[in-house]
Amino acid sequence: MSLKSSALKPLYRVYEDRLKRNLNRDLLPKHIGVIHDGHRRYARAEGLKDYAASYRVGMAKFVEFLQWTADLDIEAVTCWLLSTENLARPPEELQPYYKVLIELFNEIPSTAAGSNVRVRFIGSLDLLPSDLVEAAKRLEARCSTGDRRVTIALAYGGRQEIVDAVKDLVDGLAVAGVEAQEMAQHIDRDAMSARMYASDLPDPDLVLRTSGEARLSGFLLWQAAYAEYSFVDVYWPAFRLVDFLRALRDYSRTERRYGK
Repeated sequence: MSLKSSALKPLYRVYEDRLKRNLNRDLLPKHIGVIHDGHRRYARAEGLKDYAASYRVGMAKFVEFLQWTADLDIEAVTCWLLSTENLARPPEELQPYYKVLIELFNEIPSTAAGSNVRVRFIGSLDLLPSDLVEAAKRLEARCSTGDRRVTIALAYGGRQEIVDAVKDLVDGLAVAGVEAQEMAQHIDRDAMSARMYASDLPDPDLVLRTSGEARLSGFLLWQAAYAEYSFVDVYWPAFRLVDFLRALRDYSRTERRYGK
């Protein structure tokens, strides 16, 4: 930590406390979606020796973030840790990230942030290495009964989720004996919503993206139709509690109209 950062830390703590006191807990989002963006740019900006170093900082921040949401009684979070597009990156970038993810999944159950959580993975896990998939399944098994919902999107793409939902719906109609010419009558919003990867979760109220990119990149395309969005300039590994509290403050001041 730089001397400047050390000097500012007490000031940020005072600001954090002020933001917390002024938050209306009744107006906080119940479900938050997060796009954890900016690991590689953080590594370059900080002069780190390799991307793996920034990945570890980012995953430590992930655990910290889970604790922040627990402290604020946020009921559900959906965290996008790997997209299907990311899988096209070169192996020298992906392999270190897979290793850090395995470390993270093994660590979560032993942390305070991992208590009282129910973890579930969504996405095309069949595209991932077997050791990473096994670590994900172990985490789901070890964190299967908590009250707070943590959904981790891994090898996930929003368009693919919608395609999979349509396929599942059509397959179900065919099994039920619905004729092809009648299927369109059975395809509606409710039927589609019921076939999303995590259909039992309420739609996200707030979607947060770090690194300054102001786009969803396909994250929860169906579910986030009426979510509020917060695009934060800092890279994910540098994301602070004060950044999170500001996003929540702004959300709590928003009049949600749902297109009305």
